[in-house]
Amino acid sequence: MYSPIALLVVIAWIPTVLYLFQRFPPQRAVIVSFIAAWLFLPVINYTLPGIPDITKMNATCYGILLATVIYDAGRITSFKFGWLDLPMLSWCLCPLPSSIANDLGLYNGFSAVLDQTMTWGVPYFLGRIYLANLAGLRQLAIGVFIGGLAYVPLCIYEVRLSPQLHLTIYGYYPGGVEYFIQSMRAGGFRPMVFMNHGLMVAAWMMAATLTGIWLWKSGTIKHVWNIPIQRLVIVMLITFVLCKSSGAYILLVLGIVLLFSSSWLRTAIPVLLLILGMSLYLYQGVTGTVSGEQIYDMAVKITNEERAESLKFRLDQEIPLSERARQRIIFGWGGFGRNRVWTRDWKGDLVDKSVTDSLWIIVFGVNGVVGLVSITASMLLPPASLFILRYPASTWFHPKVAPAAVLAVALILYMLDCIINAMTNPVFALISGAISGLVLKEARTNQVRGTRLSPSRRSLAQARPN
Repeated sequence: MYSPIALLVVIAWIPTVLYLFQRFPPQRAVIVSFIAAWLFLPVINYTLPGIPDITKMNATCYGILLATVIYDAGRITSFKFGWLDLPMLSWCLCPLPSSIANDLGLYNGFSAVLDQTMTWGVPYFLGRIYLANLAGLRQLAIGVFIGGLAYVPLCIYEVRLSPQLHLTIYGYYPGGVEYFIQSMRAGGFRPMVFMNHGLMVAAWMMAATLTGIWLWKSGTIKHVWNIPIQRLVIVMLITFVLCKSSGAYILLVLGIVLLFSSSWLRTAIPVLLLILGMSLYLYQGVTGTVSGEQIYDMAVKITNEERAESLKFRLDQEIPLSERARQRIIFGWGGFGRNRVWTRDWKGDLVDKSVTDSLWIIVFGVNGVVGLVSITASMLLPPASLFILRYPASTWFHPKVAPAAVLAVALILYMLDCIINAMTNPVFALISGAISGLVLKEARTNQVRGTRLSPSRRSLAQARPN
């Protein structure tokens, strides 16, 4: 399926990352390496025995780890494990007990642990050691926005001519004909560029657009490439609309409402209520008490009947899958498709009838409640802690805090999207690690002076940037 040039490009990215560490300061090198790889390297999952599969993000992690050992080894030894790191550690290690509990063997367990660590744990760790301050999160937020701008001409190209860039440059089409058919929307196409699916592109453009809007309104940056940021935000917003994803539209509107309402009301309660609502939904999904009909009725009112039917199909698929998962509720069924629902056809052969679209149901089935709680906490606990323990909503408009605030909200929206879709994006694990590191620092180094601080908090504020 994969062309030789695709594999060559991914492998060549490792020495490219080493060059980036020579060319740029470490923080910027990490950000450029991650975002450029995510946006432009081919979709590939090349299997080799004994080591994690070769993917574009795994190659990036290999390159950054190698560069850190060569150029910045002291950064690794300076890492101090904290309480916020526990969920990610649990998420990376939980495949081992899942494998043992299902008699799949230690080799399978350690292999799954290695894969999970490369996909989630290493990006999180790199965020912790490189970007765990306000300056690092500012650079990361700008990187996300510029990454969205870099996709604007490519998205417009594929909206007009259909998703062809991956085929043209790398020689194959990721996902096959089925994904191409799914890219047809509203008499045209939604772009896929160099990602697995059009929904993944829409989710990325949503995060980039939301970040650009908040960087603009907070006054964090005024120009990019000597162009006023408001003009670029408008271009980004138009391109985002052309991505034709109803779910991403809702997420962007929700993100804007959460940021502005929390800032105006001077409280993070709206964001925390969303986190609580997501947690309650997952609890209902695990216990089998979720009502798909109510969600369908709400979706019809918000979008249209066609999109609501798509959502209802996914919810209907999750009912038997969650029933299956509850049979091994603690550590799940492990790998090899054991979490799926199998039936016999008229010949008596086993047939897989299940469709797993959402990340939560996949995790629940494969790694049980332990895995589901771990990944949910690793993504939601850092932004919640940031807003509760470090930066209240009254500081979110401060130019120093605004990048961290918008990235935290984007991370929450990503996890909300994962309730419906299974779009793994290691950039968000990088964000989670950076926010965790920021929260774990001493309170006095994380405070910012600003006119929006309450008198009690103003006495604790510090003008010194991170």
